[in-house]
Amino acid sequence: MQFTLPGLWAHMGLFARLIVIAMGVMSMLSLIIVAERALVFRASRRHSRKFASEMGALLVKGDFDSASQGKPGADVGYLGRTIRAGLTAYRISSDDSRDEVMESVARSLERQAQREVQSLKRGLGHLATVASTAPFIGLLGTTMGIVSSFEQMGATGTSGLGTISTGISEALVTTAFGLLVAIPAVMGYNSLQGWVDARAVDLAEASNEFLDVAARALKRARASGVA
Repeated sequence: MQFTLPGLWAHMGLFARLIVIAMGVMSMLSLIIVAERALVFRASRRHSRKFASEMGALLVKGDFDSASQGKPGADVGYLGRTIRAGLTAYRISSDDSRDEVMESVARSLERQAQREVQSLKRGLGHLATVASTAPFIGLLGTTMGIVSSFEQMGATGTSGLGTISTGISEALVTTAFGLLVAIPAVMGYNSLQGWVDARAVDLAEASNEFLDVAARALKRARASGVA
């Protein structure tokens, strides 16, 4: 038997081939998820930075009316959607007491921030599943390859290396495929999850800053008798 990929494939049993095909599908799925999430993250961060540059000055000045009426673009990123939720809550509850206004704004910011984090995590669960199960699927192929080797030994009544080489090669190939699928999936998951965690911190900081600005704006408005 030729110890090349075509040669190994030609001598694989049906079960080993199914294992390799399954891991090939898992590998493609993980690569698609990583590529899709990377593009989404890049675009969302770019839109969020654009929103911050366009709306930051208005919010710092406490000009919530202009900020809420502004149209920075169709997609404002995770940051823009979160801050807009706070602006909407501030505008709707502006006639309530100070504590009620701040509580309403805080709840709106928190809800939207949680939605954004969950949206950013989309697909990461599948990636984690691939990363955690691929080695075990490879191990299953290894086990069946060893079983096949013993069956060949029993059928032929011999125990030479040539008799069991096919089963051992299947075991080694499926093990290698399991590791080749799992390692990139683990690296991709850790990288993407770290990015999401960093954005969750950014949203928390931005929400707290918005609450500080809203509190100051509300205090000025109530002092001047506008609200």
